[in-house]
Amino acid sequence: MEAQAAAQRIAWLSKEIERHNRLYYEQDMPEITDAEYDALFRELQGLEKEFPELALPDSPTGRVGGRPLAKFTQVRHSMPMLSLENAFTEQDMIDFDDRVKRFLGLAADTGISYVCEPKMDGVAVELVYREGVLAIGSTRGDGVVGEDVTRNLKTIKDVPLRLETQEPPELLTVRGEVYLPLAPFRKFNREREEAGEPPFANPRNAAAGSLRQLDSRITAKRPLSIFCYAPGELGGVEFTAQSHFLETIPTWRLPVNPLTRVVHGIQEMLAYYQEMMEKRDDLPYEIDGVVVKVDSFRMQRELGEKSRSPRWAIAWKFPPRQATTVVEQIFHSVGRTGVITPVAFLKPVNVSGVMVSRATLHNWEELERKDIREGDTVIVERAGDVIPAVVQVIMDQRPEGAVKPEVPATCPVCGGEVVRLPDEVAVRCVALNCPAQLLERVKHFASRRAMDIEGLGDKFIEQLLSLKLIKDVADIYSLKEEDFMQFERMGKKLAENLLNAIEASKERDLSRLIFALGIRHVGEHTAKLLAGAFGSIENLAKASEEELVSVREVGPQVATSIADFFRNEENLKVLERLKEAGVSPKVEEKRVGGRFTGKTFVFTGALEKFTRDEAKKMVELEGAHAAGSVSKKTDYVVAGADAGSKLEKARQLGVRVLTEEEFLELMQ
Repeated sequence: MEAQAAAQRIAWLSKEIERHNRLYYEQDMPEITDAEYDALFRELQGLEKEFPELALPDSPTGRVGGRPLAKFTQVRHSMPMLSLENAFTEQDMIDFDDRVKRFLGLAADTGISYVCEPKMDGVAVELVYREGVLAIGSTRGDGVVGEDVTRNLKTIKDVPLRLETQEPPELLTVRGEVYLPLAPFRKFNREREEAGEPPFANPRNAAAGSLRQLDSRITAKRPLSIFCYAPGELGGVEFTAQSHFLETIPTWRLPVNPLTRVVHGIQEMLAYYQEMMEKRDDLPYEIDGVVVKVDSFRMQRELGEKSRSPRWAIAWKFPPRQATTVVEQIFHSVGRTGVITPVAFLKPVNVSGVMVSRATLHNWEELERKDIREGDTVIVERAGDVIPAVVQVIMDQRPEGAVKPEVPATCPVCGGEVVRLPDEVAVRCVALNCPAQLLERVKHFASRRAMDIEGLGDKFIEQLLSLKLIKDVADIYSLKEEDFMQFERMGKKLAENLLNAIEASKERDLSRLIFALGIRHVGEHTAKLLAGAFGSIENLAKASEEELVSVREVGPQVATSIADFFRNEENLKVLERLKEAGVSPKVEEKRVGGRFTGKTFVFTGALEKFTRDEAKKMVELEGAHAAGSVSKKTDYVVAGADAGSKLEKARQLGVRVLTEEEFLELMQ
């Protein structure tokens, strides 16, 4: 390659690698696999070695990780947290062993002791203990400065807040890897996809996203773990070797990966790698290679470091779990919350020992970004032993006439309306009678916090569906004793109890019914606000998005979700059938039949004779609704001092305007 072309390629690679570093380290949203990143990095290293005069002063080959995020307090590490050089072949490891011996001036046949450990797919952190008490915990950041995530690290059960030793060292700095085990990772991603949120690409990104929460309560809900692997700055304690350190700290309750082992010489090192390769798929966490370190700390100090990595350690990466196959069909899968997800049917292919015939495409934005079409030849990857994903399309093998798939206009299961809420990538079916969602909808409807139909648990609901006795939640109120008698192990008394529980649920509070409908973004608290604001399902169903937003704590996204739900004709039919069946919820915080039932008030300006909340309560007790904005449906605007745009709009629309005194007279 000529120097000019090399310079252009180096510039492009540097910029591209920096972009992927930001996506990976700072945003936890990588666009490419580790293998693809490694290929770019190796290419840049090779060019810089061939053309050293062209290497950029801020080349990513001389950096570690990403810059710390501004939202966290920055922590300067007492000793740099370096990255490791990567190896990809057996020859790379033989070369590493040879380099170590040459640098130390040892004979070629010398057998060096190495500590070998699985390379965790997690987030590097540093824990600092002073007098045995956890003082601060931080991320690696750029290797010199990290992010203070002490509060979040304290929520991890494996991180001791105090070392279990009678004589703790004055200072103990420990480096470790925070990770998310595979089982909770899979569950976490399923929940995100069902909620219409983009899934994490791998356990490492899930761990990083969890650790970087500003609210430590969120981190505490995620079952993160940690393995400690190396010391940093020490005070009042000394270790002679890596193995000495790793044998000692578990007695202080700092966890070490139990698969860590000391090996002697290159052959034992190679055997360890093969052993971990074989165990890889059976481990409860994701590993992507093996880390090898010279055991002796004296040798480590003599070997020293290069610009971004130590000479005494190396990461031997596993080959990527990928294969090439063909997308035979793209179909639409409807999840239990109504999210419609594109899924690829593949020509069956063996990916690291598993036959793969389908792969998730995550969401429509992801599908469009990767431009995946039926007939495409694609690279498929199994990462973290989760559902396989399509990594990329091999464009030069695309068949002529391949058509870009379109977002469905209707639900592929029930034919109902499909909606896409603002600021969401999810496409969603909101029909109450959609068979794909029915099981979870009925479970939620009958649950204790919703309609509280005592005794109607998951097993009975599953039998109702398998016997085709219900097709939506309204059918619950049409069930008869003979229907329940078809169940396994069902007696007459139990059937009577179930029917009595169903009958009792007809008079639950209005907020419970609103919550039971399973409207997107409407939890128990919001349901209570809506019940208090509108007083009936009928009023809520007729409310405009503008009126919904006027309810305290109801934002535009929630308002759109509610409006979409009540715009669905099938949902309205189900609600009508609930009403016909005698479901008549108790009205809360609102007096039906009051003097101003159905009227809407808006309060504006500085009120002197009562607070905004007091005024709202006054009108709600008379059956009215207190809105936050003026519209054609507004009946009264109560204006205090310095009333502004709302007063002006009321005058433009011809809405009756009251002073505070006139309002109090009206309420008498």
